[in-house]
Amino acid sequence: MTINKTTAQVTGILEKLFEEHFEKKPDNIEALAISGSDRRYFRITAGTTSAIGTYNTLVAENNTYFYFTELFRKHQINVPEIYKISKDRRAYLQQDLGKTSLFDLVTTEGYTEPVRKLYHKALAQLAKVQWIAGREADYKQCFTSRQFDEKAIMADLLYFKYYFADIQGIQYDRSLLMHEMEQLSKDLGRVQPQTLMYRDFQSRNIMVHEGKIFFIDFQGSMQGPPQYDLASLLWQAKAQLPAQWKEDLLNGYIASLTDLHVPRMDEIHFRRGYVQFVLVRLLQVLGSYGFRGLLQHKSHFVTSIGPALKNLEAFLSDHPQTPAYPELRSLLEKIASRDMQDRYTTAVTDEKPTLEVQVCSFSYKAGIPKTNSVHGGGYVFDCRGLLNPGRYAAYKHLTGNDELVKQFLERETRMPEFMNHVSALVALNVEDYIARGFDQLSVSFGCTGGQHRSVYAAEQLAQYLRSRYNLNVTVTHMNEKKWMLTEETA
Repeated sequence: MTINKTTAQVTGILEKLFEEHFEKKPDNIEALAISGSDRRYFRITAGTTSAIGTYNTLVAENNTYFYFTELFRKHQINVPEIYKISKDRRAYLQQDLGKTSLFDLVTTEGYTEPVRKLYHKALAQLAKVQWIAGREADYKQCFTSRQFDEKAIMADLLYFKYYFADIQGIQYDRSLLMHEMEQLSKDLGRVQPQTLMYRDFQSRNIMVHEGKIFFIDFQGSMQGPPQYDLASLLWQAKAQLPAQWKEDLLNGYIASLTDLHVPRMDEIHFRRGYVQFVLVRLLQVLGSYGFRGLLQHKSHFVTSIGPALKNLEAFLSDHPQTPAYPELRSLLEKIASRDMQDRYTTAVTDEKPTLEVQVCSFSYKAGIPKTNSVHGGGYVFDCRGLLNPGRYAAYKHLTGNDELVKQFLERETRMPEFMNHVSALVALNVEDYIARGFDQLSVSFGCTGGQHRSVYAAEQLAQYLRSRYNLNVTVTHMNEKKWMLTEETA
């Protein structure tokens, strides 16, 4: 199956589902931004009618999502309504909840009383997920794993070790650390109670629609400790909830269990387990940021490392006896140090390096642009070895800045591999130039038309350099005036 046919089929299938359900043809289909999953999302509209079309080849994952959607709606837990599912169960149409998440509100409005109340509403709904829906959940329906047990906890700890700790250049006793991690995972694997665990319960997965809280992306649910979900929300790195909010929200969650007639729970034991799972979640998140940001060079994850380290520092300060393993504790203190935080902090008040990077895209038809650097040099990367989106009608009149083209390049070409090599090479000079006080570096990306591949690469590298090194980066698209954006232009 060709790449173009795949994209055409995806949009065609979703448009057909829309027409069958709403009995009207869509006016527009817009590709939505994606993160790390293989799911592809589109907003499909016809006048004032709107829906989210989803396409995912992992049918087992879709089935898990369908199962939990039905279970949650049965218990009046707010999740998107599924309107229609394709026969092969790879595509489905669901309710459009708009564009506002709880994360959007807390980062734009701040720590206001209305936002705090929304957090309380979210935790009240979470309690129903865990303790009410969890009572009758069939864990055989889980896609990733049925239970967050000792092995799953150890996997999270190793994720942190390999993808974050081991690439920081910090010395530690590897054998002793492994022994302590194994003991920690064994201890936490026996923690009770066990309920239905959301697994990725953070404010980006909580939508606010018409004043109500809705949950999305819960297909990773499994059996596990409820404290982990609390840790995920209250200690989310970029949300940076105040300590008094965390305590108030935790108290509110525990109080809500009485309203749900949850059997008597040992609150002291529950809170002790909560502290332990806060630590596990903090380390899992750092592992994710290390993998996505430092190894895959995704700027969003790089900018999240600083807040995550700040979270870890606050946790270690508040809990001097956790973790109760000397080698792990020592390693975490080094990782949470101010020097390490400074390495990953890009606040606008920080003194910027004197180095300025000029990044440009160009068309080889017009020739390689000359650098204006006084010392010459710089990089020129040829993107023509990657499949050209401009060959296909669906992308011909778009650019590397459009979401549909970004998804094509990231999912259906070797662009991610290409950018990994580019970022690593450029980083060598950037770090050396900063250390030596140099003030200029140029990086150019060329492709056939200077509209798709080179534009995408230039913008991605610029985002990475800004987030990773707090640099002044300018981006110029040399062929922008000749981009084919309409049939008339073509």
